Amino acid sequence: MDGMMVMDEKTAARIAVVRARDAAADGMFFYAVLTTGVFCYPSCKARPARPENLRFFDTRHDAAAAGYRPCQRCRPDLPPRAQRQADTVAAACRAIEAGTFDAASAGKAAGLGAAAFARLFRQVTGVTPTAYAAARRQNIAQASLRAGGQSITDTIYEAGFSSSGRFYESADSMLGMIPGRFRAGGVGETITYAFGNSFLGTILVAASTRGICAILIGDDEAALRADLHARFPRATLHAAAPEFAGRVADVVRLIDAPRAGHTLPLDIRGTAFQRRVWQALRDIPAGGTATYADIARTIGKPGAARAVGAACAANNLAVAVPCHRVVNAAGKLAGYRWGTSRKAALLEKEGR
Repeated sequence: MDGMMVMDEKTAARIAVVRARDAAADGMFFYAVLTTGVFCYPSCKARPARPENLRFFDTRHDAAAAGYRPCQRCRPDLPPRAQRQADTVAAACRAIEAGTFDAASAGKAAGLGAAAFARLFRQVTGVTPTAYAAARRQNIAQASLRAGGQSITDTIYEAGFSSSGRFYESADSMLGMIPGRFRAGGVGETITYAFGNSFLGTILVAASTRGICAILIGDDEAALRADLHARFPRATLHAAAPEFAGRVADVVRLIDAPRAGHTLPLDIRGTAFQRRVWQALRDIPAGGTATYADIARTIGKPGAARAVGAACAANNLAVAVPCHRVVNAAGKLAGYRWGTSRKAALLEKEGR
């Protein structure tokens, strides 16, 4: 086959990669084993060969031309494992969107059982196939309901729900309200609100029958009331009864003493992606921070840092969903819906 291996700096580095079984190097080079006559990806799980028996090639074609055959364990004659897995999951996503997905068939195509494939799907996408299908139906339903022009029954079947019962079972958590109200911008829903004062300034606390749906911060009650109306344009807004003052006091305590935590009943409304971002924010401990990229990785969407920023900006629940704990890649304060000075003040108080 080929001659003795020359141990130069490049070869030494490749040996280290093979010893680490680094999948990130798959496709960048291939290694062959003189004693077995096979060539492999760097990540191959086969028993390590002695360094003097290793040979390195830039391409699979070079390895085959030198007389080596592909390893049947890591299959270097095929695309890298990570790429094959991503392609398999992408095909499953397309099948879900087309309504033809079958877990057993998808697993078989990937050489996995249904449960193992579900784990792979979640590893790649951050959600289970069932959750992906639900989010897909949600997106279709929300877009269709917003657009109007067709009946809710038509929307149900366009979105892939098998019956109106299944749709209405899902609608409460999916939309935050029943479908007719969502399409009409919250028409028929009553939201009560009241004002309070904290070290950050004036706050508006609003609640639906499900819980607190907005905590807004500002300097002017009229501006805050207009902000609430913009967020719930067709709901009926009412000043709260005097007994709501206790709930406002709970929110003020949360703002003034964030390390104490809270048990406030929250009515959190948003898309599936937004809710995942907001949950990740709530998991950041008081006094801690995370970057937008950190949050994107936490929810399994490492390339979605910009979308994470948009979800933070859409947050209705200041402090209760602590988007003030997100900083930019340099660890500096980034934008904040209620002003960066308030963001700095909150982080300073939490850090004490």
